[in-house]
Amino acid sequence: MKKTLVLSVIIIGTLIFASILLCPLIAASMLIGNPHPTSVRLGQAWVHQADSMLESTPSQNVTSAPIPEEELNYYMERHNVQDEGYEMVVAFANGKRHNVDVDRHVAVWNVGRWENHCRQGTALALDSLGRTIVGTCRNDSLFTGLCPDTTGIYLGDYHKEKAEGHGAYIKTDGGYFEGHWENGLRQGFGVELWMADDGSRLRVGEWSKDRFMGERMKHTSERIYGIDIARYQHGRGRRPVAIQWKKLRITHVGKRGSDNVSGTVDYPVSFVYIKSTEGTTVRNKFYLNDYTQARKHGISTGAYHFWSVRRSGAEQAKYFISNTLFRNGDLPPVLDIEPSKAQIELAGGAEKMFQQIRIWLNTVERWTGVKPILYVNQLFVNNYLSQQPDLKRDYRVWIARYSEYKPDVRLTYWQLCSDGRVAGIQGDVDINVFNGYQNQFEAFLEKETIKR
Repeated sequence: MKKTLVLSVIIIGTLIFASILLCPLIAASMLIGNPHPTSVRLGQAWVHQADSMLESTPSQNVTSAPIPEEELNYYMERHNVQDEGYEMVVAFANGKRHNVDVDRHVAVWNVGRWENHCRQGTALALDSLGRTIVGTCRNDSLFTGLCPDTTGIYLGDYHKEKAEGHGAYIKTDGGYFEGHWENGLRQGFGVELWMADDGSRLRVGEWSKDRFMGERMKHTSERIYGIDIARYQHGRGRRPVAIQWKKLRITHVGKRGSDNVSGTVDYPVSFVYIKSTEGTTVRNKFYLNDYTQARKHGISTGAYHFWSVRRSGAEQAKYFISNTLFRNGDLPPVLDIEPSKAQIELAGGAEKMFQQIRIWLNTVERWTGVKPILYVNQLFVNNYLSQQPDLKRDYRVWIARYSEYKPDVRLTYWQLCSDGRVAGIQGDVDINVFNGYQNQFEAFLEKETIKR
């Protein structure tokens, strides 16, 4: 009798306890309902509704911003099939978007279908930030799914409720990213349609912990390489060292660029820029002979002037023109701008400096018939050139950025290192690469060089 009474109490207690556990699930089942077959649209309440997230092809129904034709053409003209991610960009340009196919049926019991105590098929989950994921589980592990937040929706691979692997993020403002993810952050190669203040931009390259690093260039014999030289390439002692122009071959692209080399570094020198003047008092005594030898050996040749904040633009332009040769077929002249922040402030500030720079540019352009090129480093671009939209728009840029990543600007040349090696020249040499391949370089020589 006592055993029966005890057993009855245990059974009743178990039923009460089970009812307490099941009540929330029963209530949840009444709230979840069936997925609605409405189209998913950006900017609507679908980002907050789990049922609409179950639309089987959301990425095909998303209205995103149009790809800027100028940006796309710029990329396609400067790349070929051997560049990293080229196929992905082509697919993106053709309208292909990453899609995640999730079964629209979510079982009510335990909010997911279970087999042998493991979630299988479609299930709802929460990530570490409390966002709802509608995904597909296999052996109790979420491996793909959709997850909305306040600015858009992620569609792609998962690992332990975090974006991991290939995925896309579609933003409510029309932006789009597709590429590799790790631990919930963009990591590795990707393509982004980025909505900037001045319009949409196309960014292609590598990300590190959600930060865009740039495009990793693969160095091959198909690219167009060149050098820039001054008196330092003739030795630093009293006895000058002659450049052996017949032997010129690039044999090393710097420490940071070496990891991105495909094949052997043995590239011809396709162009050379020679320092001519600095300020209004400094001349390169080797300029004339180097210029003559470079042209004699069939190398496309140009000259550059090193900017001084202590002299006016008119004075420096006159000094450069008076001491520099400009012949038919020469490369556009270059203004080398490298002042420090302290030097700029001491000379009256950035606006005053750019007023004088514009005078130099206009004067030299009138004399040579071609627009000069601006040589700057990445820090100068970030701190100063970005505030001069007319210069960024109207002038070609040559950037010094000693990194494994290509600068994220519309550039003509990239100075990728200062520790390169060239057969025929003693010591370190600045190595530069033209932004494009042979057909673009030939078009540049035809349209942009000095005509006299």
